[in-house]
Amino acid sequence: MAATATHTDAIARVYAKSLFDLANAKGGQNEIESVYGELEAIIEIARGNPTFAEFLSSKILATDKRRASIRSIFDGKCSDLMLRFLLVCNDKGRLYKLEEIAVAFDTFLQEQFGRVEVDVFTAAGLDSKQLNSLKDRLKGALGKEPVLHAYTDDSLIGGMKLLIGDQLIDASVSNRLRRMGDQLASSGAPAIRARAEQIFES
Repeated sequence: MAATATHTDAIARVYAKSLFDLANAKGGQNEIESVYGELEAIIEIARGNPTFAEFLSSKILATDKRRASIRSIFDGKCSDLMLRFLLVCNDKGRLYKLEEIAVAFDTFLQEQFGRVEVDVFTAAGLDSKQLNSLKDRLKGALGKEPVLHAYTDDSLIGGMKLLIGDQLIDASVSNRLRRMGDQLASSGAPAIRARAEQIFES
């Protein structure tokens, strides 16, 4: 998921709800998902371009100058709804909250359509069959339509980690090995020693 802000405040949620309602009134779920895609794309550009990120977040740049630049950059490149939203955020001095707004928007989207975002971390990439199988299992367990985002993490050795909202489920081999190490360090070593002594005595 592109938007990675860890929290949203009341202001971000108000702006996100306003954009969500406008998109819903204009075209329902398709329009909502299209608008969210545009938000994600803008945030990704900002992450990869520090100059553009500063352009969005700067409190020094004059509002009217930034408004003209927003029109020049986005006119014809995004929907009219998104352009108008960016201009309103600019006029109200809220462009710096764009990532928080995107996170709140995504939350409304998931609640409205029974979806849940799931980040999947594995040591090696999953093919489409494995992803579909995992998706079906999660759907049955969660009672919602999971939207999977797959990532690779060499440190896992094997197994997988799932990040569902703010809940981490760690079923990786590396995590199991850590747990085994902890058990051995605490109570496992005496048990192993006692068992070894029994074997030698017999």
